[in-house]
Amino acid sequence: MKKFFLTVQKGTTSSNLAALILRIGFGILMIPHHGYVKLVEFNERKDGFFDLLGVGSTVSLSLAIFAEFFCSILLILGLFTRLATIPLLITMLVIFSVHNWELFGKYELGTAFFLAYLSILALGPGKFSMDYLLFKRRR
Repeated sequence: MKKFFLTVQKGTTSSNLAALILRIGFGILMIPHHGYVKLVEFNERKDGFFDLLGVGSTVSLSLAIFAEFFCSILLILGLFTRLATIPLLITMLVIFSVHNWELFGKYELGTAFFLAYLSILALGPGKFSMDYLLFKRRR
């Protein structure tokens, strides 16, 4: 398990570039209108935020901010990339649940984010990442 999450395969230049584009693109897309807004408006949103897991709306909002803001920053940096995608994937599943599993139409952006994060999890951080600098395979 540690090998999967904390090693970076050599890959090709194309796969490394694809990983970089996915990480930076979807990391940046998530922050301004999702994570940052929730972080700045925490006090206004904390009482009315959806509580799917039964942990309270404040904790649910905190978990969403952790995923959408902080994990997105980790994605952009390529630091603990595969681990950072897990909270993002869970957040997307919660969003699907909130929207009655409507994956297309009005809510298809959530589906796009989910597929991108799933791709990042499978592909890994790539060579152009902090993970590569810290955890590259010894040859």
